[in-house]
Parts: sequence; C-alpha cells; structure tokens
Amino acid sequence: MNIKKHIPNIITLLNLFSGCVALVFAFQLEFELAFYFVCLGIFLDFFDGFFARLFKVSSPLGLQLDSLADMVTSGVVPGVVMFQLLLKSFGEEKVISVSSWDNSVMILPFLGFIITLGSCYRLANFNIDTRQTDSFIGVPTPANALFILSLPLILQYSNVEFITNALQNYWVLIVISFISAYIMNAEIPLFSLKIKNFTFKKNALQIFFLVVALLFLVLFRYLGVALIIVFYVLLSVVNNMFSKK
Repeated sequence: MNIKKHIPNIITLLNLFSGCVALVFAFQLEFELAFYFVCLGIFLDFFDGFFARLFKVSSPLGLQLDSLADMVTSGVVPGVVMFQLLLKSFGEEKVISVSSWDNSVMILPFLGFIITLGSCYRLANFNIDTRQTDSFIGVPTPANALFILSLPLILQYSNVEFITNALQNYWVLIVISFISAYIMNAEIPLFSLKIKNFTFKKNALQIFFLVVALLFLVLFRYLGVALIIVFYVLLSVVNNMFSKK
C-alpha cells in the first residue's frame, strides 16, 4: 500500500474538517474561533498541493477533493458570516424564528450567500482554466474568505469609528457581498506568492508585498487582514499597468 499517495487527500479532508468546525462557530457567533479555523483550513489547503507535488501523486480525485473542501472553508463559511452580520445589522443576534421577522429582515440577510455562489463559480472555473497555473485571475477564494471573516473582528476590536459604523450598515454589507462575488470572478490578473527561485530581482514584488502585509498585521491586527487583501488587489492592478508598458 502506497501511503504517500493518500497524504495529500488526508490533508485536504482536514481542511474540510476545519471548515466544518468554523461553520459551527460562525452559527454560534464565535467569529474569532471561526476565523482561526478558516486560517487553519487555508494553511492545510496550501500543504495538500505541496505534498502532492513533492510525492508526485497529483490526481483528478485530489483536484476535486480540494475544490469541495475549499467550497466549505472558503465559500460556505464566509457566506454564513455575512448572513450573521446582516442579521445583526437589523438588531437580530441569531435566527430564532423565521415567522418573527419582518419582510426586510427575512430577505436581505440571505443576500450574504451571494459570496458562497461567487465562490462556487470561481472554484469550478478555476479547475478548467489553464491560465491560472502560475498566477491568478480574480481574487482566490481563501483570500476572499479571510477578508469577509475579518469584518466581524474589525467590528469587535477596531477603534476606527467610520469603518465600524459602516460595517453596521446593512447596505454597506450587501454591497461588500456583491463586490466580493464579482471580484473573485473578474478578469483581473493577480500575482502569485509562489517563490520559484531565490533571486531578489525576480521576487521583489512578492517580498515587498509580504513586508507590507506583516506591517499591516502588526499595526492593525484584524483590520490589517482586510487591508492586506485590498492591498494585494491594488498592487496587482498597478503591477499589471507597468508590466504592459
């Protein structure tokens, strides 16, 4: 029995397990724990591919498992978190009885799941898009998930009043949901963080990004997570503009 060929799939299933645990915490409004289990799932998601390449055991089964696990960890969980944020923006702490909601509360929070729909389309398209082997087109679902899961933590821990006020407005949250779904599937080339060699010149962009990302985390904590994702997109757009010249 070749144990090596099963290791990547086991890691992928652990990613799925982390996503399931994060879902439970998201439904219980334990957003910080949900965030950390999604981070764990994303960490495992990186290493399943790493070990598949290392052991040369990549397979169609592994590809499908990876997308299915990501669908939960980076697709369903952020949708639930946005659903909960929208409920809270209406003054609802949890779903007690659908019959007790007024019509607006009954409809609008479900728009948070547009993130889940966008994630599903992105993951399916990624599997058949041969252009995304060394870079990305559209924001990857793990990056989008980190952005969405940082929002309730920004509300809890950030002192930047205009941001926290905005995140309590359901229209702002709905706009974020639609932008999130769009930007995952937009034709925006984004640079990869993979370092294929150790020359500074060829990795200057990645190194610059990682240094700025570390500063954001140190200075702003959870707000820094959201800023990192925004910075990643903006830096990619600027890099694309200069690359075409």
